[in-house]
Amino acid sequence: MKPVAKANKKLTYHDPCYLGRHNQIYEPPRELLESTGVDMVEMPRNKERSFCCGAGGGRMWMEEKLGTRINMNRVDEAIATGAQEVAVGCPFCRVMVSDGVKGRESDVEVIDVAQALLRSVKNEGSQGSTNQTA
Repeated sequence: MKPVAKANKKLTYHDPCYLGRHNQIYEPPRELLESTGVDMVEMPRNKERSFCCGAGGGRMWMEEKLGTRINMNRVDEAIATGAQEVAVGCPFCRVMVSDGVKGRESDVEVIDVAQALLRSVKNEGSQGSTNQTA
């Protein structure tokens, strides 16, 4: 697949723990995102130093007794980049980051890396259309 419709958005990428720290996969998602034309901006904690979204270890379902929720901490970092979008590569990260963005009442959009690619391979005439042809 080759991106054809370039996105003119500022985007930051959240490294999922399993893909990143566990499997050491950092560059391929960034390369894919950059190929779509977005202006990539990194959060201070990225790649092997990335910060968890908060879903790991079952924290998704736990209430915090001290401090702030992990996802709120991570979302604050993403919002501080000035990015319009936060791209994620894990369904758990999507839930946690989306909840954090809603909790901060931010207009930052949370998308999956695959969604960024999808919007960039659509032709202008087919955007918004649900009719797909082979």
